[in-house]
Amino acid sequence: MSEAPYQVIAGELRRRIEAGELLPGDRVPSTRALTRDFGVAMATATKALQVLQAERLVHASPGVGTVVGTPPRARRTAAADGTPDLNRDEVVRMGVAIADTEGLAALSMRRIAAELGVSTMALYRYVGGKDALVVQMVNEVIGEFPLGEIPAYWRDAVAMVARVHWAAYRRHLWLASAISLSRPQLVPRLLPHTNAVLGALHGFEKHAAMSTMISLFAYVRGIALVMESEAQAEQDTGETADEWVTRQSDQLAAMIAAGNLGAFQELLADGFDYEYDLDQLFEFGLGVFLDGLEARR
Repeated sequence: MSEAPYQVIAGELRRRIEAGELLPGDRVPSTRALTRDFGVAMATATKALQVLQAERLVHASPGVGTVVGTPPRARRTAAADGTPDLNRDEVVRMGVAIADTEGLAALSMRRIAAELGVSTMALYRYVGGKDALVVQMVNEVIGEFPLGEIPAYWRDAVAMVARVHWAAYRRHLWLASAISLSRPQLVPRLLPHTNAVLGALHGFEKHAAMSTMISLFAYVRGIALVMESEAQAEQDTGETADEWVTRQSDQLAAMIAAGNLGAFQELLADGFDYEYDLDQLFEFGLGVFLDGLEARR
């Protein structure tokens, strides 16, 4: 059986490290560079780096990326009161670095402590527990996507906020699963986003405005969750969504024929081929959402 694409990439990077082409402290190619150089999806590139991290050949470095070498485990210089020389921002950035490269499931206080070279208990002084840390991580990455000037036209304002959130979810795949809509966390940098949408819905009845705002954020987050789960599936199988659909096509055609599903048969007639592009799907759904909203105004 041939190697999965992520294994091929991991093998090449491992060879470069062992040959001294990449030295300790050197930054390895980013996931974006790997997708370009090897012609693979982002999830495949991420999986390749995860393999090397599990082998302790590379580690996440906040503000830098993934670098060669084992995580720094040396104990930090203690302050006068005996606590490590550490700060909240450093802990949060390390949490983001781990979540970006390995997913939210890989995040733990113990893992962060190991990466920073401190005891696990030392972290609680700066960020509280894991739940509190995740809220601070959300606030940190949302800060990368300022709203800027809010458009005067309501439709443009709503679309801008939705696209800002989509961009954030695209850069940080873990973000969608970290945000709750039923029990929304108190994230200071998200409040202006909510305020912008509510401002654009000025004139709506209050319950309708609230429901519309929640529905908008739920739509964007829902598409982003598909992106996250697809990335995980591709990591696990080494197979893209298009490749999976192609492999299932004969079985699907047989099921449609057996069920006499006329609408499906009409859709797939004449070799219809649907390009499953999440960016296009997001924009299409956003347009439908805005058209429906316009009809209610």
